[in-house]
Amino acid sequence: MPRLLSLIPLLLLSACAVNPVTGQGDFVLMSESQEVQLGRSEHPKILKQYHRYDIKTLQQYVNRIGQRLARNSHRPHLKYTFTVLDSTEVNAFALPGGYIYITRGLLAYLNSEAELAAVLGHELGHVTARHGVRQYSAATATNLGFTLGSLFVPELRNQAAQDLFSVLNTALLRGYGREHELEADRLGSEYLARSGYETEAMISVIRVLKNQELFEIQRAREENREPRVYHGVFSSHPDNDQRLQEVVAEGKKYQDHSPTRRTTHEQFLSHLDGLVFGPSESEGILHGRDFYHKELDFALRFPEAWKVHNQPERLISFAPEQAALLQMELKPKKKGQTLRQFLLAALKLDEIEQGAPLTLENLQGYSGQVWLKTSFGTRKARVAAIDHPRGRFLFVGLAKEKNTLQRFETRMLATIKSFHRLKADEQAQARALRLALISADTDTRFEQLARTSKLQHHAEEQLRLLNDRYPKGQPTPGMRLKIVK
Repeated sequence: MPRLLSLIPLLLLSACAVNPVTGQGDFVLMSESQEVQLGRSEHPKILKQYHRYDIKTLQQYVNRIGQRLARNSHRPHLKYTFTVLDSTEVNAFALPGGYIYITRGLLAYLNSEAELAAVLGHELGHVTARHGVRQYSAATATNLGFTLGSLFVPELRNQAAQDLFSVLNTALLRGYGREHELEADRLGSEYLARSGYETEAMISVIRVLKNQELFEIQRAREENREPRVYHGVFSSHPDNDQRLQEVVAEGKKYQDHSPTRRTTHEQFLSHLDGLVFGPSESEGILHGRDFYHKELDFALRFPEAWKVHNQPERLISFAPEQAALLQMELKPKKKGQTLRQFLLAALKLDEIEQGAPLTLENLQGYSGQVWLKTSFGTRKARVAAIDHPRGRFLFVGLAKEKNTLQRFETRMLATIKSFHRLKADEQAQARALRLALISADTDTRFEQLARTSKLQHHAEEQLRLLNDRYPKGQPTPGMRLKIVK
């Protein structure tokens, strides 16, 4: 034991590295080559979770801007990857080692190339300042015993990487904290200036995010839930945040002459023309109570007033106040397995009560009741299986309180029995919404555009957000506008 303790000062000393941005020593537990390897190994997991947006020209455009910024960064020697993700989330994030992502959900709300460059520059700042690695190192320093083990015992190294990704995943969703976010804004502003963009674009982007936050808080209040805020580190509006203003202004000293990147508003918008807005066809489209999935060839209708959560692997519908839920997911078929046998195997059960075939439109189904162990205790559940050319769809319906399934079972069964393959007249309903461009005239108002919009909820607010006129602004004559078709 004394010999092991004597190694600790040496290990702490060896963990200090020169920060590429400040030139000062940082306490980090990962070399640059390990950092790059981590990003390389986690990149496929990000693509599996979110998927790459399948428009080559847009990917190339975003990558071109990102590479221009990277060449003017503190770590130009890294091999950077810039990716547009097929996600509705309004977000951007970075992995260590040079992997930077922006969602199409955020892209839709940007209105200039400089704003796009500001988003990428901010995330680039997280990479160049090694924020992810520094955050992990600080967290790990509280558990030196594990740190020593991970250094000397090869079997623990994979676990260390998993712990790092857990730390990073928290940062991706919640931000790195105000000091790191401000540093990323300062660095992003410097990279903007060095690349020929106006540094004020950083303020514009944060204004976009703040407006999104305000809109999300409004919706959460209406829906009686907690708001989902990704970069909520600025309590005040960016126009009133003196520290932010000072940090961004520091970038101007790197601007030797007037900005050279003069891409027009219309030139930038042309890259967003046709961008998918909201859920994609691969996710499925919800219109009111009706859900349509083009790729999987099915539709169904959920109960009145139930909230639908469309997750990558399943659909979940919640009754008001989350008193009950109905979950659906697709499972593979096994040759020769009956629907009853499929249910028993999928749920790892031995018995189904009141099991009987379901009468459906050109599809075979089976349903019954079972007892399931849940996070809120053992509950009776309504379950069903439906045979489909793509596989077998498994339904599980539960009530939160004991002995209350009967209150919701009729609505659950109605949803299950509404399941059918897409009809010819439903194909249009299964198509994703997309951005389109129009020119405003003297009579154009967002109230009028909202009345004819394909957007189902908060159309007026969303159109204002899309066009940087939130919360009360109106278009000016001749202005190019993004609408949703």
